[in-house]
Amino acid sequence: MTTTMTPTGTTSRDRLILTVLLTASFTLAVDFSILNVALPVIGAEVGFTLSGLQWIATSFALCAAGFTLLFGRVADIFGRRRMFLAGIALLGVSSLGGGLAGDPAVLLAARVAQGLATAAVTPAALSLLTTSFPEGPRRERALGLNGALMAAGFTTGAILGGVVTDLLSWRWAFFINVIVAVVVLAVAPFVLAESRPDQRPRLDVPGAVTVTAGLLAVVFGLTSAGEHSWADPRAWGGLLGGAALLASFWAIERRVTAPLLPVRILRERTVAWGNIAGVLAFATETSLVFLLTLYLQEVLGHSPLAAGLSFAVLGAGTVLGGILGPKVIGRLGNPPRALALGMAVQAAATLVLVLLGPSSSGTPLLLAATFIGGVANLVAIVGFMVTATSGRPDQEQGLAAGLATMSQQIGITLGIPVMSAVVGATLAALGSETADHILTAVRTAIGVNTALCVLTALAVTAFLRAPRYSPAPVQGE
Repeated sequence: MTTTMTPTGTTSRDRLILTVLLTASFTLAVDFSILNVALPVIGAEVGFTLSGLQWIATSFALCAAGFTLLFGRVADIFGRRRMFLAGIALLGVSSLGGGLAGDPAVLLAARVAQGLATAAVTPAALSLLTTSFPEGPRRERALGLNGALMAAGFTTGAILGGVVTDLLSWRWAFFINVIVAVVVLAVAPFVLAESRPDQRPRLDVPGAVTVTAGLLAVVFGLTSAGEHSWADPRAWGGLLGGAALLASFWAIERRVTAPLLPVRILRERTVAWGNIAGVLAFATETSLVFLLTLYLQEVLGHSPLAAGLSFAVLGAGTVLGGILGPKVIGRLGNPPRALALGMAVQAAATLVLVLLGPSSSGTPLLLAATFIGGVANLVAIVGFMVTATSGRPDQEQGLAAGLATMSQQIGITLGIPVMSAVVGATLAALGSETADHILTAVRTAIGVNTALCVLTALAVTAFLRAPRYSPAPVQGE
Protein backbone atom coordinates (compact mmCIF):
# COMPACT_ATOMS: atom_id res chain seq x y z
CA MET A 1 0.00 0.00 0.00
CA THR A 2 1.33 3.42 -0.94
CA THR A 3 1.45 5.95 1.89
CA THR A 4 1.00 9.65 1.24
CA MET A 5 3.87 11.43 2.96
CA THR A 6 1.93 14.46 4.14
CA PRO A 7 3.15 15.46 7.61
CA THR A 8 0.64 16.21 10.30
CA GLY A 9 0.42 19.68 11.76
CA THR A 10 1.62 21.63 8.73
CA THR A 11 -0.20 24.85 9.49
CA SER A 12 0.11 28.52 8.69
CA ARG A 13 1.84 28.87 12.08
CA ASP A 14 4.47 26.33 11.00
CA ARG A 15 5.07 28.33 7.83
CA LEU A 16 5.37 31.54 9.85
CA ILE A 17 7.89 29.90 12.19
CA LEU A 18 9.94 28.79 9.20
CA THR A 19 9.72 32.22 7.58
CA VAL A 20 10.88 34.06 10.73
CA LEU A 21 13.75 31.69 11.53
CA LEU A 22 14.96 31.28 7.95
CA THR A 23 14.84 35.02 7.31
CA ALA A 24 17.08 35.60 10.33
CA SER A 25 19.50 32.82 9.35
CA PHE A 26 19.74 34.04 5.75
CA THR A 27 20.39 37.64 6.83
CA LEU A 28 23.19 36.59 9.18
CA ALA A 29 24.79 34.44 6.48
CA VAL A 30 24.74 37.42 4.11
CA ASP A 31 26.63 39.46 6.70
CA PHE A 32 29.67 37.18 6.40
CA SER A 33 30.42 38.31 2.84
CA ILE A 34 28.38 41.41 1.99
CA LEU A 35 31.17 43.86 2.88
CA ASN A 36 34.06 42.00 1.19
CA VAL A 37 33.65 43.63 -2.22
CA ALA A 38 33.12 47.05 -0.63
CA LEU A 39 36.20 47.06 1.62
CA PRO A 40 38.33 49.45 -0.50
CA VAL A 41 35.43 51.94 -0.73
CA ILE A 42 34.78 51.71 3.02
CA GLY A 43 38.46 52.23 3.76
CA ALA A 44 38.62 55.37 1.66
CA GLU A 45 35.42 56.87 3.11
CA VAL A 46 35.75 55.98 6.79
CA GLY A 47 39.54 56.30 7.13
CA PHE A 48 40.93 52.77 7.42
CA THR A 49 44.52 52.08 6.53
CA LEU A 50 45.07 49.35 3.94
CA SER A 51 46.37 46.95 6.59
CA GLY A 52 43.43 47.71 8.86
CA LEU A 53 40.74 46.86 6.31
CA GLN A 54 40.88 43.14 7.09
CA TRP A 55 39.63 43.82 10.64
CA ILE A 56 36.22 44.76 9.24
CA ALA A 57 35.77 41.09 8.34
CA THR A 58 37.98 39.57 11.05
CA SER A 59 36.31 41.30 14.02
CA PHE A 60 32.94 39.95 12.88
CA ALA A 61 34.22 36.41 12.25
CA LEU A 62 36.09 36.21 15.57
CA CYS A 63 32.98 36.94 17.62
CA ALA A 64 30.60 34.94 15.42
CA ALA A 65 32.72 31.80 15.83
CA GLY A 66 34.11 32.34 19.33
CA PHE A 67 30.87 32.94 21.24
CA THR A 68 28.53 30.52 19.43
CA LEU A 69 28.90 27.53 21.76
CA LEU A 70 28.52 29.72 24.87
CA PHE A 71 25.39 31.47 23.59
CA GLY A 72 23.90 28.17 22.42
CA ARG A 73 24.15 26.81 25.96
CA VAL A 74 22.89 30.06 27.49
CA ALA A 75 19.86 29.77 25.22
CA ASP A 76 19.26 26.26 26.59
CA ILE A 77 19.28 27.60 30.14
CA PHE A 78 17.52 30.97 29.92
CA GLY A 79 15.27 30.45 26.89
CA ARG A 80 15.87 30.10 23.17
CA ARG A 81 13.22 32.58 22.11
CA ARG A 82 14.56 35.13 24.58
CA MET A 83 18.09 34.69 23.20
CA PHE A 84 16.84 34.84 19.61
CA LEU A 85 14.95 38.10 20.18
CA ALA A 86 17.82 39.69 22.12
CA GLY A 87 20.24 38.78 19.33
CA ILE A 88 17.96 40.19 16.63
CA ALA A 89 17.60 43.43 18.62
CA LEU A 90 21.40 43.65 18.93
CA LEU A 91 21.72 43.01 15.20
CA GLY A 92 19.38 45.91 14.43
CA VAL A 93 21.10 48.37 16.78
CA SER A 94 24.63 47.40 15.71
CA SER A 95 23.73 47.55 12.03
CA LEU A 96 22.30 51.03 12.47
CA GLY A 97 25.54 52.08 14.17
CA GLY A 98 27.62 50.55 11.37
CA GLY A 99 25.60 52.28 8.68
CA LEU A 100 26.05 55.66 10.38
CA ALA A 101 29.73 55.12 11.31
CA GLY A 102 32.10 57.94 10.48
CA ASP A 103 35.35 56.58 11.90
CA PRO A 104 37.07 53.17 12.13
CA ALA A 105 36.45 52.66 15.88
CA VAL A 106 32.66 52.97 15.54
CA LEU A 107 32.56 50.70 12.50
CA LEU A 108 34.66 48.01 14.18
CA ALA A 109 32.51 48.20 17.34
CA ALA A 110 29.46 47.69 15.14
CA ARG A 111 31.04 44.67 13.45
CA VAL A 112 31.95 43.15 16.85
CA ALA A 113 28.35 43.61 17.98
CA GLN A 114 27.09 42.08 14.72
CA GLY A 115 29.34 39.08 15.34
CA LEU A 116 27.96 38.70 18.87
CA ALA A 117 24.42 38.96 17.48
CA THR A 118 25.23 36.22 14.97
CA ALA A 119 26.64 34.00 17.74
CA ALA A 120 23.43 34.52 19.75
CA VAL A 121 20.82 34.22 17.00
CA THR A 122 22.17 31.37 14.85
CA PRO A 123 22.21 28.53 17.44
CA ALA A 124 18.99 29.82 19.02
CA ALA A 125 17.27 29.84 15.62
CA LEU A 126 18.53 26.36 14.79
CA SER A 127 17.44 24.91 18.16
CA LEU A 128 14.03 26.61 17.82
CA LEU A 129 13.76 25.00 14.40
CA THR A 130 14.64 21.53 15.67
CA THR A 131 12.31 21.76 18.68
CA SER A 132 9.44 23.11 16.55
CA PHE A 133 9.52 20.16 14.13
CA PRO A 134 9.76 16.49 15.19
CA GLU A 135 12.62 14.29 14.00
CA GLY A 136 11.99 12.74 10.62
CA PRO A 137 10.88 14.11 7.22
CA ARG A 138 9.44 17.39 8.52
CA ARG A 139 12.61 18.36 10.36
CA GLU A 140 14.78 17.22 7.45
CA ARG A 141 12.84 19.49 5.07
CA ALA A 142 13.13 22.40 7.50
CA LEU A 143 16.87 21.83 7.94
CA GLY A 144 17.24 21.51 4.18
CA LEU A 145 15.68 24.93 3.65
CA ASN A 146 17.77 26.36 6.48
CA GLY A 147 21.00 24.98 5.03
CA ALA A 148 20.10 26.17 1.53
CA LEU A 149 19.37 29.71 2.63
CA MET A 150 22.44 29.96 4.86
CA ALA A 151 24.78 28.75 2.12
CA ALA A 152 23.00 30.87 -0.48
CA GLY A 153 23.29 33.81 1.91
CA PHE A 154 27.09 33.70 1.80
CA THR A 155 27.01 33.77 -2.02
CA THR A 156 24.23 36.36 -2.10
CA GLY A 157 26.29 38.58 0.16
CA ALA A 158 29.10 38.66 -2.41
CA ILE A 159 26.61 39.62 -5.14
CA LEU A 160 24.54 42.04 -3.06
CA GLY A 161 27.62 43.80 -1.73
CA GLY A 162 28.72 44.72 -5.24
CA VAL A 163 25.23 45.78 -6.34
CA VAL A 164 24.51 47.91 -3.26
CA THR A 165 27.95 49.56 -3.30
CA ASP A 166 27.72 50.43 -7.00
CA LEU A 167 24.08 51.56 -7.09
CA LEU A 168 23.50 53.02 -3.60
CA SER A 169 26.15 53.05 -0.88
CA TRP A 170 28.02 50.48 1.18
CA ARG A 171 26.07 51.81 4.17
CA TRP A 172 22.97 50.04 2.87
CA ALA A 173 24.73 46.76 3.53
CA PHE A 174 24.10 47.67 7.20
CA PHE A 175 20.73 49.40 6.84
CA ILE A 176 19.15 46.33 5.21
CA ASN A 177 19.71 44.48 8.49
CA VAL A 178 17.86 47.17 10.42
CA ILE A 179 14.76 46.69 8.27
CA VAL A 180 14.93 42.89 8.66
CA ALA A 181 15.42 43.15 12.44
CA VAL A 182 12.37 45.41 12.85
CA VAL A 183 10.16 43.05 10.84
CA VAL A 184 11.38 39.93 12.66
CA LEU A 185 10.94 41.56 16.09
CA ALA A 186 7.40 42.57 15.13
CA VAL A 187 6.38 39.03 14.14
CA ALA A 188 8.55 36.59 16.14
CA PRO A 189 7.01 37.11 19.63
CA PHE A 190 3.61 36.00 18.28
CA VAL A 191 4.75 32.83 16.47
CA LEU A 192 7.72 31.48 18.44
CA ALA A 193 7.07 29.56 21.64
CA GLU A 194 9.58 29.78 24.49
CA SER A 195 11.69 26.69 25.00
CA ARG A 196 13.75 26.07 28.14
CA PRO A 197 14.02 23.45 30.92
CA ASP A 198 11.81 23.61 34.01
CA GLN A 199 14.88 23.62 36.25
CA ARG A 200 17.78 25.79 35.17
CA PRO A 201 21.21 24.18 35.53
CA ARG A 202 24.12 26.34 36.64
CA LEU A 203 26.14 27.95 33.89
CA ASP A 204 29.66 26.53 33.70
CA VAL A 205 31.53 29.84 33.92
CA PRO A 206 35.13 28.43 33.86
CA GLY A 207 34.24 26.27 30.88
CA ALA A 208 32.54 29.18 29.12
CA VAL A 209 35.57 31.44 29.61
CA THR A 210 38.16 28.88 28.44
CA VAL A 211 36.26 27.61 25.39
CA THR A 212 35.35 31.11 24.22
CA ALA A 213 38.92 32.38 24.67
CA GLY A 214 40.27 29.22 23.02
CA LEU A 215 38.04 29.54 19.97
CA LEU A 216 38.86 33.25 19.66
CA ALA A 217 42.58 32.44 19.77
CA VAL A 218 42.30 29.64 17.18
CA VAL A 219 40.27 31.76 14.76
CA PHE A 220 42.70 34.67 15.24
CA GLY A 221 45.65 32.36 14.55
CA LEU A 222 44.07 30.98 11.38
CA THR A 223 43.15 34.45 10.17
CA SER A 224 46.68 35.71 10.83
CA ALA A 225 48.14 32.77 8.89
CA GLY A 226 46.00 33.64 5.89
CA GLU A 227 46.85 37.33 6.01
CA HIS A 228 50.57 36.99 6.72
CA SER A 229 52.03 33.47 6.79
CA TRP A 230 52.11 30.35 8.92
CA ALA A 231 55.49 31.48 10.26
CA ASP A 232 54.04 34.72 11.63
CA PRO A 233 54.14 34.79 15.47
CA ARG A 234 50.50 35.89 15.56
CA ALA A 235 49.52 32.76 13.62
CA TRP A 236 51.32 30.07 15.60
CA GLY A 237 50.99 32.01 18.85
CA GLY A 238 47.20 32.16 18.43
CA LEU A 239 46.98 28.48 17.49
CA LEU A 240 49.18 27.32 20.37
CA GLY A 241 47.38 29.54 22.87
CA GLY A 242 44.02 28.35 21.57
CA ALA A 243 45.07 24.70 21.80
CA ALA A 244 46.18 25.20 25.42
CA LEU A 245 42.90 26.91 26.34
CA LEU A 246 40.81 24.20 24.66
CA ALA A 247 42.80 21.52 26.49
CA SER A 248 42.03 23.35 29.75
CA PHE A 249 38.37 23.46 28.74
CA TRP A 250 38.36 19.69 28.21
CA ALA A 251 39.89 19.15 31.67
CA ILE A 252 37.32 21.47 33.28
CA GLU A 253 34.39 19.73 31.57
CA ARG A 254 35.47 16.38 32.99
CA ARG A 255 35.29 17.72 36.56
CA VAL A 256 32.34 20.13 36.85
CA THR A 257 28.89 18.86 37.80
CA ALA A 258 27.02 20.91 35.14
CA PRO A 259 29.44 21.14 32.20
CA LEU A 260 28.93 23.53 29.32
CA LEU A 261 29.76 20.68 26.95
CA PRO A 262 29.49 17.19 28.46
CA VAL A 263 32.51 15.13 27.43
CA ARG A 264 30.26 12.13 26.77
CA ILE A 265 28.64 14.01 23.88
CA LEU A 266 31.98 14.58 22.16
CA ARG A 267 32.66 10.84 22.40
CA GLU A 268 29.60 10.11 20.26
CA ARG A 269 30.52 9.57 16.62
CA THR A 270 27.54 11.47 15.27
CA VAL A 271 28.68 14.53 17.22
CA ALA A 272 32.47 14.30 16.84
CA TRP A 273 32.76 13.15 13.22
CA GLY A 274 29.59 14.93 12.18
CA ASN A 275 30.91 18.31 13.29
CA ILE A 276 34.38 17.68 11.82
CA ALA A 277 32.69 16.95 8.49
CA GLY A 278 30.54 20.07 8.92
CA VAL A 279 33.60 22.28 9.41
CA LEU A 280 35.14 20.93 6.21
CA ALA A 281 31.90 21.14 4.21
CA PHE A 282 31.59 24.85 4.97
CA ALA A 283 35.33 25.54 4.72
CA THR A 284 35.78 24.02 1.26
CA GLU A 285 32.88 25.75 -0.48
CA THR A 286 33.27 29.23 1.04
CA SER A 287 37.02 29.21 0.40
CA LEU A 288 36.35 28.15 -3.20
CA VAL A 289 34.39 31.38 -3.62
CA PHE A 290 37.49 33.25 -2.43
CA LEU A 291 39.75 31.36 -4.89
CA LEU A 292 37.42 31.97 -7.82
CA THR A 293 37.15 35.64 -6.87
CA LEU A 294 40.96 35.85 -7.18
CA TYR A 295 40.80 34.08 -10.53
CA LEU A 296 38.02 36.27 -11.96
CA GLN A 297 39.53 39.58 -10.81
CA GLU A 298 43.29 39.03 -10.83
CA VAL A 299 43.60 36.65 -13.80
CA LEU A 300 40.63 37.54 -16.04
CA GLY A 301 40.44 41.20 -14.95
CA HIS A 302 36.72 41.27 -14.14
CA SER A 303 35.26 44.04 -11.97
CA PRO A 304 34.12 43.22 -8.42
CA LEU A 305 30.48 43.49 -9.51
CA ALA A 306 31.00 41.16 -12.50
CA ALA A 307 32.87 38.69 -10.29
CA GLY A 308 30.08 38.77 -7.74
CA LEU A 309 27.39 38.19 -10.35
CA SER A 310 29.31 35.15 -11.62
CA PHE A 311 28.42 33.41 -8.37
CA ALA A 312 24.67 33.65 -9.02
CA VAL A 313 24.72 30.12 -10.46
CA LEU A 314 26.44 28.88 -7.31
CA GLY A 315 23.67 30.47 -5.26
CA ALA A 316 21.06 28.76 -7.42
CA GLY A 317 22.87 25.46 -6.95
CA THR A 318 22.86 25.82 -3.16
CA VAL A 319 19.12 26.50 -3.12
CA LEU A 320 18.47 23.44 -5.28
CA GLY A 321 20.79 21.37 -3.09
CA GLY A 322 18.89 22.40 0.03
CA ILE A 323 15.65 21.23 -1.58
CA LEU A 324 17.18 17.97 -2.81
CA GLY A 325 19.06 17.21 0.43
CA PRO A 326 16.08 15.81 2.39
CA LYS A 327 15.01 13.79 -0.68
CA VAL A 328 18.49 12.28 -0.95
CA ILE A 329 18.42 11.41 2.76
CA GLY A 330 15.00 9.82 2.31
CA ARG A 331 16.18 7.81 -0.70
CA LEU A 332 19.39 6.64 0.98
CA GLY A 333 17.75 6.24 4.38
CA ASN A 334 20.91 7.52 6.06
CA PRO A 335 22.03 11.15 6.63
CA PRO A 336 25.78 10.30 6.78
CA ARG A 337 25.53 8.60 3.37
CA ALA A 338 24.02 11.78 1.95
CA LEU A 339 26.86 13.75 3.56
CA ALA A 340 29.51 11.46 2.03
CA LEU A 341 27.82 11.45 -1.39
CA GLY A 342 27.56 15.25 -1.40
CA MET A 343 31.25 15.68 -0.55
CA ALA A 344 32.29 13.14 -3.21
CA VAL A 345 30.32 14.93 -5.95
CA GLN A 346 31.62 18.29 -4.69
CA ALA A 347 35.17 16.93 -4.98
CA ALA A 348 34.60 15.95 -8.61
CA ALA A 349 33.08 19.34 -9.48
CA THR A 350 35.93 21.18 -7.75
CA LEU A 351 38.64 19.10 -9.44
CA VAL A 352 37.31 20.15 -12.87
CA LEU A 353 38.16 23.77 -12.00
CA VAL A 354 41.88 22.93 -12.14
CA LEU A 355 41.39 23.11 -15.94
CA LEU A 356 40.61 26.85 -15.85
CA GLY A 357 42.95 28.86 -18.05
CA PRO A 358 44.08 32.47 -18.55
CA SER A 359 41.18 33.42 -20.87
CA SER A 360 37.41 33.76 -20.48
CA SER A 361 36.82 30.72 -22.68
CA GLY A 362 36.63 28.61 -19.53
CA THR A 363 33.70 30.58 -18.09
CA PRO A 364 31.03 27.99 -19.11
CA LEU A 365 33.11 25.32 -17.33
CA LEU A 366 33.37 27.50 -14.23
CA LEU A 367 29.62 28.16 -14.15
CA ALA A 368 28.67 24.50 -14.67
CA ALA A 369 31.16 23.21 -12.09
CA THR A 370 30.19 25.75 -9.43
CA PHE A 371 26.49 25.00 -9.96
CA ILE A 372 27.02 21.24 -9.53
CA GLY A 373 29.38 21.81 -6.62
CA GLY A 374 26.83 24.08 -4.94
CA VAL A 375 24.10 21.45 -5.23
CA ALA A 376 26.42 18.75 -3.84
CA ASN A 377 27.70 20.94 -1.01
CA LEU A 378 24.18 21.64 0.23
CA VAL A 379 23.24 17.97 0.10
CA ALA A 380 26.28 17.40 2.31
CA ILE A 381 25.37 20.27 4.66
CA VAL A 382 21.80 19.03 5.09
CA GLY A 383 23.19 15.57 5.87
CA PHE A 384 25.51 17.17 8.42
CA MET A 385 22.76 19.23 10.09
CA VAL A 386 20.40 16.27 10.37
CA THR A 387 23.19 14.06 11.75
CA ALA A 388 24.44 16.65 14.24
CA THR A 389 21.03 17.56 15.69
CA SER A 390 19.26 14.18 15.70
CA GLY A 391 19.02 11.81 18.64
CA ARG A 392 19.32 14.59 21.24
CA PRO A 393 16.66 15.39 23.88
CA ASP A 394 14.98 18.80 23.67
CA GLN A 395 16.97 20.15 26.64
CA GLU A 396 20.21 19.56 24.68
CA GLN A 397 19.01 20.96 21.35
CA GLY A 398 20.63 24.33 22.04
CA LEU A 399 23.90 22.55 22.78
CA ALA A 400 23.66 20.45 19.61
CA ALA A 401 22.67 23.51 17.58
CA GLY A 402 25.50 25.50 19.16
CA LEU A 403 28.02 22.83 18.17
CA ALA A 404 26.64 22.61 14.63
CA THR A 405 26.59 26.38 14.29
CA MET A 406 30.10 26.68 15.72
CA SER A 407 31.26 24.17 13.10
CA GLN A 408 29.63 26.28 10.43
CA GLN A 409 31.14 29.55 11.67
CA ILE A 410 34.61 28.05 12.12
CA GLY A 411 34.40 26.41 8.68
CA ILE A 412 33.50 29.70 7.01
CA THR A 413 36.24 31.49 8.98
CA LEU A 414 38.88 28.77 8.60
CA GLY A 415 38.59 28.03 4.89
CA ILE A 416 39.65 31.37 3.47
CA PRO A 417 42.81 31.80 5.60
CA VAL A 418 43.94 28.25 4.81
CA MET A 419 43.43 28.65 1.06
CA SER A 420 44.96 32.12 1.22
CA ALA A 421 48.02 30.62 2.89
CA VAL A 422 48.30 28.01 0.11
CA VAL A 423 48.08 30.75 -2.53
CA GLY A 424 50.64 32.86 -0.68
CA ALA A 425 53.09 29.99 -0.28
CA THR A 426 52.81 29.09 -3.97
CA LEU A 427 53.38 32.69 -5.06
CA ALA A 428 56.38 32.95 -2.74
CA ALA A 429 57.85 29.81 -4.32
CA LEU A 430 57.25 31.21 -7.83
CA GLY A 431 58.84 34.54 -6.90
CA SER A 432 56.30 37.02 -8.30
CA GLU A 433 52.59 37.85 -8.52
CA THR A 434 52.01 37.92 -12.27
CA ALA A 435 48.66 36.79 -13.68
CA ASP A 436 50.19 33.46 -14.77
CA HIS A 437 51.63 32.81 -11.34
CA ILE A 438 48.36 33.75 -9.63
CA LEU A 439 46.60 31.26 -11.92
CA THR A 440 49.09 28.56 -10.88
CA ALA A 441 48.58 29.42 -7.20
CA VAL A 442 44.79 29.30 -7.56
CA ARG A 443 44.99 25.92 -9.33
CA THR A 444 47.20 24.59 -6.53
CA ALA A 445 44.75 25.73 -3.87
CA ILE A 446 41.84 24.23 -5.83
CA GLY A 447 43.73 20.92 -5.78
CA VAL A 448 44.10 21.17 -1.99
CA ASN A 449 40.41 22.03 -1.71
CA THR A 450 39.52 18.93 -3.76
CA ALA A 451 41.70 16.74 -1.54
CA LEU A 452 39.89 18.00 1.57
CA CYS A 453 36.53 17.12 0.00
CA VAL A 454 37.76 13.60 -0.79
CA LEU A 455 39.18 13.09 2.71
CA THR A 456 35.89 14.26 4.25
CA ALA A 457 33.86 11.82 2.13
CA LEU A 458 36.19 8.95 3.06
CA ALA A 459 36.18 9.80 6.79
CA VAL A 460 32.39 10.04 6.89
CA THR A 461 32.05 6.69 5.11
CA ALA A 462 34.51 5.02 7.47
CA PHE A 463 33.63 6.51 10.84
CA LEU A 464 30.19 8.15 10.88
CA ARG A 465 27.07 6.17 11.71
CA ALA A 466 23.48 7.23 11.22
CA PRO A 467 21.86 8.95 14.22
CA ARG A 468 19.24 6.94 16.06
CA TYR A 469 15.78 8.39 16.00
CA SER A 470 12.20 7.43 15.34
CA PRO A 471 10.59 9.47 12.56
CA ALA A 472 7.35 11.23 13.35
CA PRO A 473 4.23 9.36 12.19
CA VAL A 474 2.59 10.50 8.98
CA GLN A 475 -0.99 10.41 7.84
CA GLY A 476 -2.12 7.17 6.34
CA GLU A 477 0.18 4.96 8.44
